[in-house]
Amino acid sequence: MLVLGFPAGPLQANCYVLASAEGAPCVVVDPGQEAVSTLDEQLGKYRLTPAAVLLTHGHFDHVFSAAHVCRTHDVPAWIHPADRYMLTDPGAALGPAGRQLFGDGPSMDAPEDVRELADGAVVEAAGLRFDVTHTPGHTSGSVLFGVEADEGGRLLLSGDTLFAGAIGRTDLPGGDHEQMMESLRSRVLPLDDDVVVLPGHGPTTTIGRERAGNPFLQGLPATDALS
Repeated sequence: MLVLGFPAGPLQANCYVLASAEGAPCVVVDPGQEAVSTLDEQLGKYRLTPAAVLLTHGHFDHVFSAAHVCRTHDVPAWIHPADRYMLTDPGAALGPAGRQLFGDGPSMDAPEDVRELADGAVVEAAGLRFDVTHTPGHTSGSVLFGVEADEGGRLLLSGDTLFAGAIGRTDLPGGDHEQMMESLRSRVLPLDDDVVVLPGHGPTTTIGRERAGNPFLQGLPATDALS
């Protein structure tokens, strides 16, 4: 499997590209602000053709370029219905502090073909299977995408639910700290230690590393491991 990732925009949100191999169809995850030029470079370098855009949540630093990517390549975007409104109204999720920094947020258009994610669903695209896990907390519609690597092991695209050593903020509209803690307890902690986490900001990590050292996971009673 080919996995590419790069930070983009003022908030350095990670955009990811996953494909079975070079010269194959691919899936683009979270194309945010200022992601297009680097994304196009990566697509050209590895001869990749987008088949779908997956969005971990609706904040503009993760979805800003989704409409452009979808329009350019005639592909759908997938997002949880609770966050769909942010595709055309990014300011609604900023809150007072965010509006002081960004005003009403950047002007955005929604992709023409928007498809809604559901907890427990599977999105099949570019020859890959992405398991969808709803993890409200950072936003009402935050999700995790899990995918098996051809070489063995499992990848988790965690958006802003889980970072290396931290978690996403919960003080913006749609955020809820209690929901975040429950999502971490019931949906993240049961995962195997060797799951590789590709977060929405910052470096790659693993579930085992976060279980051992992430202060926000300490003291949370874990459920049984997920299959």
